[in-house]
Formats: sequence, C-alpha cells, structure tokens
Amino acid sequence: MNRTDRLYALVEELRAVAPRPRSARWLAGRFEVSARTVERDINALQQSGVPIYAEAGRTGGYCLDKARTLPPVNLTPGEAVAMAVALRRLAGTPFQLAAGSALHKLVAAMQGDDAAAARDLAGRVHLLGDSATTPSVPRMVADALSSRRVLRIGYGDREGAVTMREIEPLGYVGKATHWYLVAWCRLRGALRAFRTDRISSVSATAEVPPPRELRGEDLDIPYGVVSQLTLG
Repeated sequence: MNRTDRLYALVEELRAVAPRPRSARWLAGRFEVSARTVERDINALQQSGVPIYAEAGRTGGYCLDKARTLPPVNLTPGEAVAMAVALRRLAGTPFQLAAGSALHKLVAAMQGDDAAAARDLAGRVHLLGDSATTPSVPRMVADALSSRRVLRIGYGDREGAVTMREIEPLGYVGKATHWYLVAWCRLRGALRAFRTDRISSVSATAEVPPPRELRGEDLDIPYGVVSQLTLG
C-alpha cells in the first residue's frame, strides 16, 4: 500500500471505531508498517487539518473527532480538480490558509482510487501567472472575524507613514487586486476599510468588543457594486 492510500485508510479506520481509540502499535500491525511510520502519518494528517487527537493511558491511542470530519465524498476527479483550481485563486486573500486546509480535507475524504485519479489529473493542469505573488494576509487578520478580538495594528498610508491603531473587525471586502478588512477604528472613531497589504504589524488583544452591526449602507462604495457572499 502506498502512502497516499495508507493515509486515506488511516482516516477511515479511525472513523469506523470513533470515538474509541486505536494505538500506534495496533495501527502499525494493521497496515504492516512501523509505529514510527504511523506516528509520522498521523502528524501529517493533523497538519492538514484532520481532527485526530491522542488519548493518554493504557487503553489510549489516536481518536478521530467524527463530528468534525467528512464521510467518504463521491466527487469525481474532475470535480475535485475544479475545486482545487477555484481554491488556488484565493491566494492573497484572508481565506488562503483555510482554502489549503479545506482542500486537504476534501482529498482525504475521497475514495482512494478517486483521490489518486484526482492527483494524476491535477498534475496535468498548469496555471500561468505573473512571477510576482500577491502578498499573503497575516494570519491574525485572516482569523479576525472568527476570533472576535480587538486587534492592534500598524497601518501604512499611501505615502508609507505608519500609525498604530486599535480596531474592531466587522467584515471583509474583496476585489480583484486587493482585500480590505472593514473595522471600527478607535483612533478615528469611525468605520474604516484597511487594505490588508498595508497592515505592517498585527497583534490580537484579549478584549472582545461589544457587537456592532455592519449595515448595507456602510458598504456603499462609489466605484463598484458590492455583493454579499452566500453559501449554497
């Protein structure tokens, strides 16, 4: 069994017995590899976002959080590659890291043969782009809405002058060339849109601000029509 098939089989083995654990020794015997290889495989799965955790004790081992994983997904290889192409376009947005994690989970949830066929098809797809890459969005900015914390940022204006500000994140606005974090700026006492590539430093405080509503009229941008993202 190659490593790709083994990773898939490990997830399905842990899913089948969840929430009961499987020890590294048991898994090593099941897949005819060493316990160290199992530990490396489990670490790789954890790094890709699969919710596997270790349970200590004599009867402990590795457990899968079944509620946070996908059952086998019946996507065709073409559908999987289409999603990979779409997710690739998220480079330089607040969702770049989440897109990579989602793609790993998607492939891990596919049937073994379909996952292998999808990887083969993906290897035949090439994207032509500029050598210059879009600046990555800082992790704390990407997590701003889910963490719900006040952020302390250094923000540069058009001339490069940096001011330190405390902001209350409220939303994102994205366009082809730039992404903006919409937030209540305590320095200005008003709503502001901060271009993510101009945020030179960021740290999260322990403060959770009171709820603020982001109204449609707050996003009445004169040079474009803003449409709200929906799922489904």
